[in-house]
Amino acid sequence: MQRKYTDIRSINEVHSFYNCGKPRHPLISVIDLTGVAPDRPKEEVFYRTGLYIIMCKRFAGEMKYGRGHYDFNEGSLMFTAPQQIIAVSPDVQVTEGWGLFFHPDLLSGTALGGKMRDYSFFNYEVNEALHVSADEKQLLQDCLEKIKREYSQHIDKHTQGLIVDNLQLMLNYCNRFYDRQFLTRARVNNDIVQRFEQLLHAYFAADIMEAGLPGVKYFAAQLNLSPHYLSDLLNKYTGKTTQEYIHLAFAEKAKHLLWSTQKSISEIAYELGFEHPSHFTKLFKSQTGKPPREFRTRD
Repeated sequence: MQRKYTDIRSINEVHSFYNCGKPRHPLISVIDLTGVAPDRPKEEVFYRTGLYIIMCKRFAGEMKYGRGHYDFNEGSLMFTAPQQIIAVSPDVQVTEGWGLFFHPDLLSGTALGGKMRDYSFFNYEVNEALHVSADEKQLLQDCLEKIKREYSQHIDKHTQGLIVDNLQLMLNYCNRFYDRQFLTRARVNNDIVQRFEQLLHAYFAADIMEAGLPGVKYFAAQLNLSPHYLSDLLNKYTGKTTQEYIHLAFAEKAKHLLWSTQKSISEIAYELGFEHPSHFTKLFKSQTGKPPREFRTRD
């Protein structure tokens, strides 16, 4: 059956979808999800949005986001960036919660606009949602109330700045809470780190290097994680990102070939999946401080 997509590109369209009246601000809105009745077909539907979305909700039913399935009965925060797709089953019923929706244009010309990439949780899978305590939830609620107060009163030259400041404070809290979540799930996360290291070792030990250097997405898919979540997890526990791990493993494999074989630099480069030996040389030097030829001929 062909998928049915519903596009939601503006705050006006969000309010129309939730049947909750006209928005007070064209670029941002906070909606109480408990008392709304969204227009939703009776079959599963896929939503494409042009907005940033933060949802704190408790509901019965299943939501799919990317590859993940998630049950929000315990109450969690889910983050969605523009151009992402959310699939919701027809039996989903919100029992409590709120949604914060804001358009990228809200951040135009602001410092936060250039920092959104720092909030990588907007690219996590739904099963990597943020679970917050009652105290943490209240801190976020306080930020929401300040944002609502700003756009609900007369809009003046200070409104956007104050809204964005409180939004940034809220996102900074979420970064802190994710750090806490990484630490409190140490046993599970340490297992993920070990499994990643085993996959990395197996990849470089096998005769499949002609496929080229593996990407972050390759390992994330093997571990059923999003690339951003995997990199953030590794960085929290080891101080290295997934890409840094891959490059270090590449350097060790390349050094082994330079030491133990008489193959030319070009042959080694092709064996490791590089179409152009110059790219191999550049990456090798960035990891070891020396070009391959100099490394091979050192005393």
